[in-house]
Amino acid sequence: MGLRSDSQEELPAISSQVLHILLALAAGDQHGYAIMQDVLDRTGGKLRLSPGTLYGSVKRMLEQGLVVELRQNERPPDDDERRRYYRLTPYGRKVVRAEAVRMAGLLEQARAYGLAPKRA
Repeated sequence: MGLRSDSQEELPAISSQVLHILLALAAGDQHGYAIMQDVLDRTGGKLRLSPGTLYGSVKRMLEQGLVVELRQNERPPDDDERRRYYRLTPYGRKVVRAEAVRMAGLLEQARAYGLAPKRA
């Protein structure tokens, strides 16, 4: 199981693919194909997750406690029972927030060196 600390320094860094999957789930529960489409749409087609990448990442995120798979009675009614739905956990939300803080700090450093646009 992943680290369960409130300290941002102890929360794990995550890959960009995992970040995009977690962001997709931040909007609500989704099944795998919907996650892949969400990421594709949100990135303007720049990031296309293959099923292998998605489900390999989801497996690790389940083990780390970042997401949970919904039980049958938590899924939308009249949906294909073969679909697996996933939900962002409170711990997963903390990890996304910590990653956003890390990225914001990195962006500020890039701005300080003239490598990113200044704030408008």
